[in-house]
Amino acid sequence: MEICPKCGLPMQACVCEQITKGSQRIKVTLDKKRYGKIVTVVTGFDSSIDVQKIAKSLKNELACGGTSKNNEVELQGDHSKKIRAILVKLGFNEESID
Repeated sequence: MEICPKCGLPMQACVCEQITKGSQRIKVTLDKKRYGKIVTVVTGFDSSIDVQKIAKSLKNELACGGTSKNNEVELQGDHSKKIRAILVKLGFNEESID
């Protein structure tokens, strides 16, 4: 059984990610890529959060393509209106999302 080095709890009961999710400033912006394509960029993630997992769940919820690199998530299309509710559902504070 693995034990988390930060909180000392077993990995199944680890609360480190929930604590860091609550104390972050997430920023949602729109960007224009080549050929006029719009992408939604979500930045401000702490290094202790699994950005890959968040990107996968955002892409599944929004039914779009995207990628995660350099602790930020890029989603194809304009999802600025819907992304706040999904991030809250994933455990982030609504006040910390701009």
